[in-house]
Amino acid sequence: MVILGAGPAGLVLGNLLHAAGVGCVVLERATPAQLRTRQRAGFLAANTVRILERHGLAGGLHRHGRTHATCEFRTEDGRFRLDYGHLGRGEPHTVYPQHLLVTDLLTQYQDAGGTVLFGTEAVTVQGLDGTRPTVTVRDADGRPGRWQGRYVAGCDGRHGAARRSLPPGSVRRHHLDHGVSWLGLLAEAPPSLDAVGYAVHERGFAGHMARTPDVTRYYLQCERGSTPDDWPDDRIWDELALRMRAADHGPLRRGPVLDRTVVHLESDVLEPLRHGPLLLAGDAASLISPSAAKGANLAVLEAEVLARALVDDLRHGAPEGIARYSDRCLHHIWRAQEFSRWMVRLLHVAPGSDGVPPFHDHLRRSRLASLRTSRSCQHWFAEQYAGV
Repeated sequence: MVILGAGPAGLVLGNLLHAAGVGCVVLERATPAQLRTRQRAGFLAANTVRILERHGLAGGLHRHGRTHATCEFRTEDGRFRLDYGHLGRGEPHTVYPQHLLVTDLLTQYQDAGGTVLFGTEAVTVQGLDGTRPTVTVRDADGRPGRWQGRYVAGCDGRHGAARRSLPPGSVRRHHLDHGVSWLGLLAEAPPSLDAVGYAVHERGFAGHMARTPDVTRYYLQCERGSTPDDWPDDRIWDELALRMRAADHGPLRRGPVLDRTVVHLESDVLEPLRHGPLLLAGDAASLISPSAAKGANLAVLEAEVLARALVDDLRHGAPEGIARYSDRCLHHIWRAQEFSRWMVRLLHVAPGSDGVPPFHDHLRRSRLASLRTSRSCQHWFAEQYAGV
């Protein structure tokens, strides 16, 4: 079994297969240091935590993660809070930065004897019409190599070899550009709120998400074509204070900005998630906008479903799970995509003309009013927000 990519999907899959006695190798183009410091999302849904617990992979998040169950909305009509952990199914998130989770998963996999080849770039996956696909690779020095297995798991992202190797017409690609760009920020500053903060402002969205006691994730909606260099620290903090209405609700705790990247909000789904012996998981299967914190949670869920299917086939000669893998995961993916799109529309002001708010913004304000006042709407939001 060959696994492409050592992110959450690839490493959860590797751990589960190795524990079940299925031989596998993980190929990863990055170095261990890059992998352990790669900043990504940090909100783990309750179901994700249960999956990790079920397989003995939750030690680090139980020691260092923090339960989170409240979000605060700041709008032109005031602010309100939702204690979503006591609504719907009553499930919170666990805040645990993804690079720490990846470090835990990698350590556990290697300590158990699992094989990871770092600095190894998968180039193509060949032989997809047979039963022994071949992955061609090159190492950090450019030397070529080949790996074969009964199956290949493509967990190497939307630009990885797995997607590139799919024959034309073998899958359908569903793509949506949400028309919104964010400046993603990591600041060396304590959180300014004891909640996830969503600020809707005429100048654009701003978001606040705690990561650790000393580091906070912020987002700022920016114009298409913006670059990180357009945003020096002072401009970032002034814009965050304006959009989050710090003058009305309290100052932000400032600090140096450690990292800034521009993210275009897009959604992308491949269907089916399998072509012959090549199976897709994580961002290789579907890309989701960060507006609802679903990406890593979908990756872990897909990895567990895929691991069970592979073990059934390779250890017990029961291929039914492999046949159902795509449909099972797409059910969860499309539900997450729908909620992500709903959040995009909830949080962003559409550009108007001549000072008259467009139709979209009246709908947005109505959605926020329902979320503020309707108990049934709040329960629905909590179930979608905290679930997968």
